[in-house]
Amino acid sequence: MDRQTLSALAHSDHPIAAPASESTVDRLLGRAIRRPDAHLLDLGCGEGAWLLRALRTHPGATAVGVDISGQGFDRTLESAARLGVADRLELRQEDVTRYRSSRKADVVLSVGAAYAFGELLPTLEAARGHLADDGVVLLGDCFWEREPDPALRAELEDGPQKYGDLPTTVARVVADGWTPVHGHVSTLAEWDEYEWNWTGSLARWALDHPDHPDRDQALEVSAAHRRSWLEGYRGVLGFVFLLLRPSP
Repeated sequence: MDRQTLSALAHSDHPIAAPASESTVDRLLGRAIRRPDAHLLDLGCGEGAWLLRALRTHPGATAVGVDISGQGFDRTLESAARLGVADRLELRQEDVTRYRSSRKADVVLSVGAAYAFGELLPTLEAARGHLADDGVVLLGDCFWEREPDPALRAELEDGPQKYGDLPTTVARVVADGWTPVHGHVSTLAEWDEYEWNWTGSLARWALDHPDHPDRDQALEVSAAHRRSWLEGYRGVLGFVFLLLRPSP
């Protein structure tokens, strides 16, 4: 089973794909969407859950989501049709680093998708290129709540993206030409809800499909992820949402 399919199964019970409660998501979107006819762009949208939620609560908004996977698009579009918002939602299976549009967005989202651009600042550079004048970026990314041991740091920073603590993360964003106008740090309860759903959804799928050739792999991935979370980064790795506007 490929990584994208595993991720889709793991997020089936928590499609927001970030450690955030429903009330947190609604509050962040409510602050980000400042005009009734706002146009939203989600870079690395997953199955498009953030956009579906935004369109459901903002009847004049339109949205485009871009993700290299496309997993879950059909389900989201079916939900959009059922909710009567399908004519305002476009989901594109495309490399976010290559996506181009002549239409600027009033809100650019990139939640947990910095890896697609390499790391945090290239993500913001891409967002800036799509942002309308006076637009808002809703960024979500990890940071270290406290200093990890070297083995944990090596495990979670195995690609180009490296994490700092919260003050360092915010300082890097500000130095890059952005002004935070709101923020939210995921609570431990939000993290726990997210991780129990991640590991549990995957394990449940494996147990419900005992004859599937990928069953053992799914169980192994679920167990490994649960160990990494409970024995490693729980309470150590944090997640912050930042609402950003370009600095004058």
